[in-house]
Amino acid sequence: MDPRSAYVHIPFCHRRCFYCDFPVVPLGDRADGASSGSIAAYLLLLHREIASSPAGPPLATVYLGGGTPSMLTGAQVAGILEALERRYGLAPGAELSLELDPASIDEARLADYLAAGINRVSLGGQSFDDRVLAELGRRHRGEDLREAAAWLRRARRRGELASWSLDLIQGLPRQGLAHWDGQLAEAIALEPPHLSVYDLSIEPGTVFERRLALGELALPPEDLAADLMDLTWSRLTDAGYGHYEVSNYALPGHASRHNRVYWSGAGWWGFGMGATGAPRGRRRAHPRTRAGYAEMLAATVALDGEAEGVAEGPDGAEGEGMPFDERLMVGLRCREGVNLERLARQERLAPALLDGLRRRLGDYERRGLLRVEGPRWRLADPEGLALSNGVLREMLAWWQELERPSPQAHPAPAP
Repeated sequence: MDPRSAYVHIPFCHRRCFYCDFPVVPLGDRADGASSGSIAAYLLLLHREIASSPAGPPLATVYLGGGTPSMLTGAQVAGILEALERRYGLAPGAELSLELDPASIDEARLADYLAAGINRVSLGGQSFDDRVLAELGRRHRGEDLREAAAWLRRARRRGELASWSLDLIQGLPRQGLAHWDGQLAEAIALEPPHLSVYDLSIEPGTVFERRLALGELALPPEDLAADLMDLTWSRLTDAGYGHYEVSNYALPGHASRHNRVYWSGAGWWGFGMGATGAPRGRRRAHPRTRAGYAEMLAATVALDGEAEGVAEGPDGAEGEGMPFDERLMVGLRCREGVNLERLARQERLAPALLDGLRRRLGDYERRGLLRVEGPRWRLADPEGLALSNGVLREMLAWWQELERPSPQAHPAPAP
């Protein structure tokens, strides 16, 4: 099935945060889309990719992520949305999201984005604490975040913005329960319809990885990390937020439709340097450098602008669907879980293999963390979702230990 969602990667940042391993291009604190030749040159490539991509149905969700998309002007954002509309069309009521950095936004620029058609915003706050923000390598400070949130709140009350989300990070160095409780209280007071609360992850090649190796990064012990997750769940659910995915909470009607596409295993277009997409079920990752991205376009887009395998992959074949282990992982991150029996039938796995997986995860089930309810497997909320990494690691290990089954080797009964 052709995708009805698109992710567009804007790789530019003022600076790289100390925990970040995303494909980004730092341009310095004074850089801006209105004056940067690097941004203008990149947007030419991006427009070329969109214009030359295979046609498909109108888009129901678009997400402009990064990087720092709010380094772009309103006109540049409007140009991207117009390019997508020319190629695919935008469905009535489409969710059009943009990531905002509090350090690169003012109320006038926000108004420009809303005039361009953006109707949902993801605000990258991470923390309200100036000391923590400095340790993360963030450019903004707590007051910048509060001010940006106030602009978003007013825009929503005026009916100019359908929804917005606030990002926070838990499990930070030297973070205790009292400090985190204060951060959550501040977040709730700002009335975001959606909250994404991510665990700090130490990624290879980052400043934080080097600091950890040198013993300079005091991360919370595992039992405190679990207590922080419990506190997040209790505080946000008491405030009326539904916990619909491991890291995501939303007031009724404000869950991210675009993120639901990823978690459901549906396809999406991915545009831009470092972007990942799954058009027609086949996952594809673009090169993570500007030079590599330009070379990819030169190799896959003919001079007349027609696509040559941009979506289908090197052999031009149709996609084969998201791999079983990925569908399993993303499904179990959601509160409703995954219909594992249906997935197994689609993969043509013998029922005995699922029996073996259930025995392997028996301890999690006995502890009430994993629920097997007929064909549907799900993690209990909040305990199971908070400890999801252990279950997901076991499932991934189980899959990797299996020889890739063929229909002849492991026949499954017809549905």
